[in-house]
Amino acid sequence: MVKFVVAGRVNCPYYAKCEMVADHLVQSLTDFEIHKIVLHPDDWKSWLQTICTANKWQHENSPIIWRELVDRGGKGSLLGGFNEFMEYVQGYYGYVSDMQTDHQIKTGKENFMNSIIEQDELSAKKRQIKPMSIWISGALHTACSILIPILISGEIFGENQLINLSLLDNEGSMSLLNGLQMEVEDMACPLLHKVSAQNSLRKAFMDADIIIILDDIALDENQPIEDSYKDIVNLYQDIGVRIDTFAKSGVRVIVAGDHVLNLKIHNLLQGAFSIDHNNIIALSTQLEGEAKALLARKLKVNTQDVENIIVWGNIGRTTYIDLHKARVHRYESAVWGPADFSLPVMEIIKDRKWIETEFQEAVHSHRTTLRQIIKHPIGSSLAIAIYKVLKYWYFDSPPGEILSLGVISKGEFNIPADIIFSMPVRFCGGKWVIQTNIKISKVTQRKLQYIVQELKMEESFDFSPITEMHMGSSLTSVEGMVQEEDKA
Repeated sequence: MVKFVVAGRVNCPYYAKCEMVADHLVQSLTDFEIHKIVLHPDDWKSWLQTICTANKWQHENSPIIWRELVDRGGKGSLLGGFNEFMEYVQGYYGYVSDMQTDHQIKTGKENFMNSIIEQDELSAKKRQIKPMSIWISGALHTACSILIPILISGEIFGENQLINLSLLDNEGSMSLLNGLQMEVEDMACPLLHKVSAQNSLRKAFMDADIIIILDDIALDENQPIEDSYKDIVNLYQDIGVRIDTFAKSGVRVIVAGDHVLNLKIHNLLQGAFSIDHNNIIALSTQLEGEAKALLARKLKVNTQDVENIIVWGNIGRTTYIDLHKARVHRYESAVWGPADFSLPVMEIIKDRKWIETEFQEAVHSHRTTLRQIIKHPIGSSLAIAIYKVLKYWYFDSPPGEILSLGVISKGEFNIPADIIFSMPVRFCGGKWVIQTNIKISKVTQRKLQYIVQELKMEESFDFSPITEMHMGSSLTSVEGMVQEEDKA
């Protein structure tokens, strides 16, 4: 098999003749292949220098032709330019081109004009693509600076999708926001159409296609819990009204943070009554990733080797990390299989007491412990969790993979309708679908009902103790719980 690469300036008459000869040989010979690279005159010199430097070649003019070593690999073998190619095809294939010089020049000009037309058409198409409007609320959060390059890279929304980015931090420092805006502009990303910053909810979320909410109000230990909750309720109801007033009707909203995300969305929905409530979700995916990492360290595997952990419940307050569907790949054991082979986590870790106590407590305290170690807010894992959700939302979940998200219940798993609850979902066709095919035990169901009770009391500002089983400790002993789980 012979494969040649013919590269040249689009307006080069010698490239035009080489292209014509190469096309003739492809049609005449079964074992002859050609790959063409044609560049604008303004780009030719720098491209040629780069390709020659990479391959340690010496060549200065258009075209350049080399032979690919398709059978042996390697960098390829430089043939040369126009004259060398003509001599090669005459010597090996007995072919002589009768293309006249004036025809070469005419063809080169035609190629150049066609390339200009193609570029104009491409530019026109790009201008017809309306920029996507993305708002980040809580833009001074550490995760925002990590997330922005991902959002405007083209990796999620496509390489031609322009982005209007709005950075909002309610009552935040305007000088810091302006600095962040300048830093984003300095990236000179071709897909960034416009970036703006503001520190007021006035006209927030104007024409938004996507809203990422990082605002996080922690519960203040120095004031009554009711006052802390009122601050959260007031902010998120106000955010909901702004979304309902200014955002597009099909806006997609991701609420992230460390504290009572379910309550935040519950109150956001009170204001955003005309927005599709299925388009507003709470991020429990970050917690899912933290659970996978802790489990992976115990099993001595990589984090990506652990899959299908489910986070149930009230994100940022009471959640249950469910390992009953979890599986692990590449675990060193007596049983091995192909690359996609995995083992159930519950069969590997037989210590149910550890799972229900130490593991649950370690997951729930992990974020606090990590913040104490790194001395700043957690940003990387939060940004990647948001990226993952957006990618799946627009391009569907990978086959077989489930994801934990706080979504509005429609009565699944005996969870009352209209309650925001973290559950296992998959994305399909731009929508999330709760995985109701997953069966849960009576013990797990009882834990979920406890969280339902907590959520109802939270929504009504009733903070009296719940007498049913608590997630970390309960009226029933852990040993008894494990025995009941085994029977189930």
